[in-house]
Amino acid sequence: MTQTWTIGPADGELLLKTDKTGPAAKTGHRLTIGFNDWTGSVDVDDTTPQKVSLAVVVDSMEVLSGEGGLTPMTGAEKAIARSNALKSLKASKSPTITFTTSNVSPTDGGYRLDGQLTVAGTTVPHTVDVAVADADSGAKVSATTTVSHKAVGIKPYSLAMGALKVADEVGIEFHATVGASE
Repeated sequence: MTQTWTIGPADGELLLKTDKTGPAAKTGHRLTIGFNDWTGSVDVDDTTPQKVSLAVVVDSMEVLSGEGGLTPMTGAEKAIARSNALKSLKASKSPTITFTTSNVSPTDGGYRLDGQLTVAGTTVPHTVDVAVADADSGAKVSATTTVSHKAVGIKPYSLAMGALKVADEVGIEFHATVGASE
């Protein structure tokens, strides 16, 4: 029997984590950014995923924390970092980030999702390994992956003539419970 599980922020979290590079890297912050508006769907046959998709509203981002730097990150700095990230992601022209699978295959402890990732209007192939564990409230799923700014045609944010910039690779972490009340 085929069914679709739908998940969103009430079911888990989607985080983006940046690093810093350049001669002045010690002055900058490593950011943790959360998204408050995203929707995932999993088409399952019995309990085996057949298709997975995720859509993230870029403008729903919130800078949750900034680690490192010379001083703790202030609220005003978080607002500036958010604004810079929205510009880098071309949010006004491409308001949604999407991932849609073309193939789902089992792995030890989960599934490998091969698909298409679209960021800032550029679509690239991307693979994500998802860990799955049974839970009373459904299945707990988690994944970590990285995305290169260059791969999706984005120039990493920089300042001071490039002395401080966001590192090319950005980490993505996802944790959710799926199938709880389906």
